[in-house]
Amino acid sequence: MRQSIVLNTEKVTIKKKKKNAEGKKMFLYILPFLILSFAFSYFPLYGWVYAFFDYKPPLNLSQCDFVGLKWFKMLFTNSTQIKQLAKVMTNTFAISGLGLATSFLPVFFAILLNEIKVKWFKRTVQTLTTLPNFISWVMVFSAAFSLFSATGMVNSFLIDLGIITEPIKFLDSDSHTWLAMLLWSTWKGLGWGAIMYLAAIAGIDQELYEAARVDGAGRFRLMIHITLPALMPTFFVLAMLSIANFLNNGLDQYYVFQNSFNKQHIQVLDLYVYNIGIGGGNSPSLATAIGMLKSIVSITLLAGVNLLSKKVRGESII
Repeated sequence: MRQSIVLNTEKVTIKKKKKNAEGKKMFLYILPFLILSFAFSYFPLYGWVYAFFDYKPPLNLSQCDFVGLKWFKMLFTNSTQIKQLAKVMTNTFAISGLGLATSFLPVFFAILLNEIKVKWFKRTVQTLTTLPNFISWVMVFSAAFSLFSATGMVNSFLIDLGIITEPIKFLDSDSHTWLAMLLWSTWKGLGWGAIMYLAAIAGIDQELYEAARVDGAGRFRLMIHITLPALMPTFFVLAMLSIANFLNNGLDQYYVFQNSFNKQHIQVLDLYVYNIGIGGGNSPSLATAIGMLKSIVSITLLAGVNLLSKKVRGESII
């Protein structure tokens, strides 16, 4: 009896040692990624200290005056700053809202792409729609300028045909700026956004389709009653993450497309922070303060979305 107890104890001890060894091994695998995450995501947070100083480059921080919460107070007391920030937030919420409202497009594109039965044509369409995601916004703007500038291909073609007599200002105009930015981002990200939904479609049990076909369901009914419902959990998670990331429109697209004509409607929060901090505003401390508030709001949105996900789906997203 004692021998069996001793043997069992030894087996449990050996199993624990193996688990600990395996755990250490797995930790060593992820350690480089933890280091990179710390170096590029957490270590830069030290820069938040600039929000509490009146920083004047290229002076050292120790040579600048400590002003405490001056820049934070300015955001809520200076009428000019409030108006400017309100305009920027309007642009941010409008463009992010349009992006969220059209987030269903990759779902339908993935479903339609999945219905293409000719494999070579399907691969061609998927490749052509995914490639724009890997093109930088600088290259996208270069192509847009070649096509839609006053001397671009489109205007030259329309003038040669006699359709117009004066060049149309596609880029040097403030009309429909939000819609134009939405169209460019949709063109660039539609194919890439559909990849995750295509992977979800590949995981759907094929017996469901076979059973539905036996019952007389056509392709349209299969899409509506099987494929679409199966994609909803993935869509819901991505939509929740988009809401949590609502203030992060990005910088590259709006930076390359901005000009003196459309600045009032293209300047989102990220671009505004860049402009006042580095792009001529000469106020890095104020830019840092706005960036801090943005991070706090984003974390709050993420926490709220996570709570909503728990209540609605019974699962958290983080």
